[in-house]
Amino acid sequence: MRLVVLWFLFSFCLFSPMVSRAQDPQFSQFYSNPLYLNPGFAGTSTYPRLVSNYRNQWPSSGNTFVTYNLSYDQYLLGLNGAIGFQALYDREVNGSINTIQSSFVYCYHLKLNDEFFFTMAIQAGFILKQFNTDNLIFPGMINQENGTINGSYAFPVESGQKIVPDFTYGMVGQHKDIYFGFSLGHLTQPNQSIMEGDGLGNLPMKFTVHAGAKTHDFVNSLFSRGYSLSPNLIYQQQGTFKQFNLGMYMVTKSLTFGAWYRNNLSTRPDAVIGMVGYSSEFFQFGYSFDYILSELSTYTLGSHEISLIFYFDRKLKKRYFYDTMRIPTI
Repeated sequence: MRLVVLWFLFSFCLFSPMVSRAQDPQFSQFYSNPLYLNPGFAGTSTYPRLVSNYRNQWPSSGNTFVTYNLSYDQYLLGLNGAIGFQALYDREVNGSINTIQSSFVYCYHLKLNDEFFFTMAIQAGFILKQFNTDNLIFPGMINQENGTINGSYAFPVESGQKIVPDFTYGMVGQHKDIYFGFSLGHLTQPNQSIMEGDGLGNLPMKFTVHAGAKTHDFVNSLFSRGYSLSPNLIYQQQGTFKQFNLGMYMVTKSLTFGAWYRNNLSTRPDAVIGMVGYSSEFFQFGYSFDYILSELSTYTLGSHEISLIFYFDRKLKKRYFYDTMRIPTI
């Protein structure tokens, strides 16, 4: 059964480009992976930050989709903006398809007044696509009587790799306690197929729009401290794939709790996401779990995600960073 599931997932990713084409890896802790959501977030934290993310999607299928992400960004007075770096490694179908992305970010910051500022960013890098068929086992290679594996499968593609340039534009704004932005990923729609003459291997442009707000502080004896609520929404579209995310955070001084509802604009919702995070002076930690509601729930056990954020140069004067974003920590 596990082999059949892997074959189905692999075939869906590879042989249905006219329906779905390629899609980017997805994270659920949107604001704990800020440059991946929108490069316009570069330099919007109080201090330089190092962000690491790990996502294990559908572990019951044998670690079918595992994604790692690492990014760094900081504000620089001399540039009137920020610089950043991001690297991502995505492992699909147990290593049969591997994607490596690396990019640099420059983000320009503009303050209009004490209550309104916005940023504009350009992200430039490359995508390395690796394709390995050596360890794949297809249903036609399995003896239906005794389950032994023998023979070979006439696969139309040999192992190989391809590297292509990639560019993304992003904008983020904030007015008082309301923040918003949009990004356009894969501006040149690079062709990442290793099949000669494949006209369907272009990576579709990804459009993201997001908005959120921080409410005024509440006081409740249950928590013995003040807390705030933060409603958020994110819409993403890449090719024919469309997704709407609606979430709410409850933020205290050191703890953050979050819940998101995800729908792929279909009659049946895709997932609900629960999150919890802890923050201290020097770092932040977040954990989230995606509970699948779609048809995939039959043979998956959801997705796990972990984030770690480290802050540096704590002695820098905070007045230099007048344009820090009031976004949640996870």
